[in-house]
Order: sequence, then structure tokens, then C-alpha cells
Amino acid sequence: MFSKMLKTFLLFLFGMTSIYAQNTISDTIAVQDTLPNLKFNYKQLIIPGVLLGYGFIGLESDQLKSYNSEIKEEVNEDIDHKVSIDDFSQWAPAASVYALNAFGLKGKNNLKDRSIILASSYLMMSVSVFALKNITKVERPDGSSNNSFPSGHTATAFAGAEFMYQEYKDQSIWYGIAGYAVATGTGLFRMYNDRHWLTDVVAGAGIGILSTKAAYWIYPYLQNKVFKSSKENKTTSMIMPFYNGKELGCSFVRQF
Repeated sequence: MFSKMLKTFLLFLFGMTSIYAQNTISDTIAVQDTLPNLKFNYKQLIIPGVLLGYGFIGLESDQLKSYNSEIKEEVNEDIDHKVSIDDFSQWAPAASVYALNAFGLKGKNNLKDRSIILASSYLMMSVSVFALKNITKVERPDGSSNNSFPSGHTATAFAGAEFMYQEYKDQSIWYGIAGYAVATGTGLFRMYNDRHWLTDVVAGAGIGILSTKAAYWIYPYLQNKVFKSSKENKTTSMIMPFYNGKELGCSFVRQF
């Protein structure tokens, strides 16, 4: 049963990613009043909406709760030891964007712009995860605490995966697929380590994807109203907040 559920989860996420990749520019609605450069693609709400819907329904649905319990039972029976790879893999997609750029593979935005976008995504994602954990107070599968829903590690990973997809989708969709593969693995390891229910992981994925999409949507406004460029300013500094369910912190990036 455990293997079947994991295969279903993998196919579900990659299927949703494929649908997202097929969206066309004709679906874009431009907001032309106060935010002339802000573009919103309504179809991009489908994937995170379905993921979030599954997670929230799972908070009350007896059937989805039974799926959660079945996975937990299989994990407890089949897993002999835990691995901590998910503590590192959650950062891999976002870090890969900067690594690829450092090796000369330019993405959609420069360091300043993409850092503002990523910081905005992490801020929205962290606030959402922190608030929901404190509101829902779902017990973790291992019984260690009551802050299981949603998965912060998974939200971080999928925010980074969507970030990677957006930055490199014009060059090759495979960069985005690679990022989503790592993010999916992070979610699976959260269940493997008995730290999260399936519904926690699915909801975390939805939050991560939606946070990054929203960051790209609102960036033209931030660029025009908050982060106006100055010819005299030759340095760029960015502080990127994060919250992974246990730790709250920030990272610092500076361009000279």
C-alpha cells in the first residue's frame, strides 16, 4: 500500500506539472490600471489550488485521514532508520538557480530581480506555513509535536522548484522538471521520516508553488514602487527570510 501511495503521489505531482507547462500566453490577463506591468494567468491557480484543496479537505475527511494512517503504518513497519537528506534537499532547487547562473547559464532575471522575487516568495510561504501550523495544530505522525500541517520543508522545496522553472523555462523545461523532482523527493522523505502526513506534504507543495507564482505576479509592482533602480547605486543587497517548520531565519546576498 505504501509503494502504491507513493507512486500515486509522484504521478499526481508530475502530472500537474505537465499540465502547468502547457499553459499558453493567450490565457494571460493583464491588469492595466494601477499595475500596468502586472500579469496574471488564471490557469496557474489550478495546480496549487488542487494541492491546497486536497490538504485542507484532508483535515476533516475520514477517508483521506485513513490514507494518512495507512502510510504511517507502512512507514513504521518498513523503515528501519531515518535519513536527513530532506533538511538539505529543500534548498536545492533555489540554490541551483544561483549555481547555474554562476556557471554562466543566465536565467530570466538578474541577481537583484530574482533575489527580490525569491525573498518575496519565501516571505509569503513562511508566513502562510507558520500561521497554518499554529491554527491547525495537527499532531505529527511520530507524535513529537502538534505543528504537522502543512510541511514547511516541502513548501520550501516547491517554492524553489517553481522559482527554478520560472527562471529557466524559456531555455528548457527540463530544468523545471529537475527542480520539481527534487521537491517531490523532499516531500516523500518527510513521510519516509515519519514527520508528516500525506496531506501535510501535498498542502506544503501547493503553498510553495503559489507563493512563488504570486512573487512573480507582484514583482512588477515592487520594481516600480519599492525597488526603483538608481544609476548611482552600484551595489545590491537582499535579505531572504525563511521558515522550515522548526527554524526561522534569513540569508543575505550582496552584489557589487
